[in-house]
This record gives sequence, C-alpha cells and structure tokens, in this order.
Amino acid sequence: MKKNIIVLVGVLMLTISFGFGQAKKPTIMVVPSDVWCNQNGYMLGFNDQGTIVKVPDYKRAFQENAEVLQVISQINGMMAERGFPLKNMESAIKTLESNAAEDNMRSSKDTGSGVSESPIDALKKVAKADIIMQLTWTINKTGPKKSVNFNLQGLDAYTDKQIATATGTGAPSFSAEVPVLLSEAVLSHMDNFTGSLQTHFDDMFENGREIIVRVQKWDDWDGDLESEYGDDDEELGIIIEDWLADNAVKGRFNTTDMTADMALFEQVRIPLFNDKGRAMDARRFVRGLSKMLKSEPYAIPNKLVMKGLGRATIILGGK
Repeated sequence: MKKNIIVLVGVLMLTISFGFGQAKKPTIMVVPSDVWCNQNGYMLGFNDQGTIVKVPDYKRAFQENAEVLQVISQINGMMAERGFPLKNMESAIKTLESNAAEDNMRSSKDTGSGVSESPIDALKKVAKADIIMQLTWTINKTGPKKSVNFNLQGLDAYTDKQIATATGTGAPSFSAEVPVLLSEAVLSHMDNFTGSLQTHFDDMFENGREIIVRVQKWDDWDGDLESEYGDDDEELGIIIEDWLADNAVKGRFNTTDMTADMALFEQVRIPLFNDKGRAMDARRFVRGLSKMLKSEPYAIPNKLVMKGLGRATIILGGK
C-alpha cells in the first residue's frame, strides 16, 4: 500500500505519493521586461520579413548592467525557495549563440530563403520554460532615501497570456542596494504570485496547454480544404478537425476560421508531455497531423513552419 506524506514547500502544502513522486512544477525563466530594456537603452532591431521590429537586447543588458544579474538572481532565489525549477537566462542566451551559426547556414530547399524567427521566440525555444516572469523596476529617490517600484508579470511562454501579476512599492531605505530593496518589496506578494502560477500549471497538467494551429496552402497546389478524400468523400477541412478532436486533450479546440484556402484553430489543448516523458510543444504535436496528411489516402506533401513554442502552421502542397 502506498503511503502519503505531507510536505511543506514555502507556504504550500502538497500531498505527495511515494508511487508517483513530487507534484510537477512549472519551469520558469525570469527576464527584464521590454519596458525596462527600452527605458535603459537595451534594444535592437531585426528584420521580420521586411518590417524592422525592436526587441530587447538581453545579452548587452547582462554584459553592461550588473544590476540586472543581481536583481534576477534575487528573484530566482525567491522562486527556488518555493520549489519552482528555474531556467537560467544567461545560459539560455549562450546556448542560443552557439546555435546561431548553424541557423545562419540553414536555408529553404526550394527558395533558398533564410530562417525567419524573432530573437524572443528563439530564446523561448532554447529555454523551453513553461512560464516567463517579466520584471520591471524603477528607483525612487527622496533625499538620501531610496525605494523601488516593481511590476512582476507571469506570462504563459506558449500563448503570451498573462496568468499572474504583482505590483507594489517597497519601503524607503537609506543604504540598501537595489536588489535587496526589490527583494523586500516583492516578498509580501510572492506567495500569492506563485500560487497563481501553480494554479495555471495545474490546469495545464489536467487539461493540456494551449497552442494555435494554422493550415494554409501553396498557391500552385491544385487541392484545397474542400477537396474530398476517402470512401466517405469527406472534405479535407473536416478530416483535419477530426484529427484534432482525436488528439487534443479531451478533444478541446476552437475552429476560429475555415475557408477553402486556410483554417485557423485556437485554444488547441495539447499534453504537457509525450509518451516518453519529454516536453510537448506545438512542433511535436502538429508533426503528427503533418505525417497523417502525407500518408495515404491523402498523400499531400506539406511544410511545417513554427513560430515560437506555441504556434505551428502546415502549408499544403509542397515543401
């Protein structure tokens, strides 16, 4: 007979079964917010299919601003004390750089075009965090005293939806360093914040995480989503919906749009882990649909294109 014990983690009481091990926690990465990076001059531009987009320059922020490392280390420590596994942002950036040369050499088989991916999507892909904690802080000075305003947001790394927030101002101090001031300001909010994160993760564990799936077609493909297949002459769009119903967690997804040329499925719930215990993302999940469409009786060549961890597009009619 399995015995149960009660373990106190921070202020959370978790029931743990020896047969199943400790309850799963979301993996988290703490990053300085876009607002903080912009206010402090740590931004860069990249070309997203002809449009110049400004994004945070995290690498330069870490290299030039010691406060960033100290502040994030403080928050990391507070999360670790509450039993939440953390992804180190510096390490993720280094891994990203080691992959850069390979990505720069990669090109499309047919067109020779390069890989188009935003820096933040690339960082999320490397870190594989469930939740991004985005932190903004400003220093207030009143004579010799200093205090800290902070805004802490928990964002689902797959959907960018805000799932937890904490804001406040710390007590003024004559001598405390900024990381210490921030730690003291955040401390009283941390238990409610982590509780919200855990509630969101528990929902994902039971009902699956959300992703977006889009189906499009190449202009020169002579088929479309109204083409009929099989003995029942079922339309391709319906066949794809049936596959999602069979493979999404509890069959949950929304058909947001469906025409002859494209389909958009949102709130598609996928398992957190596959049969081998590996983290599941949109690419792994949608690859199953891609393989089905390539096989008989459909035999539809297609290309799987990713954007971040939570968005996948299948383009029908060729690679």
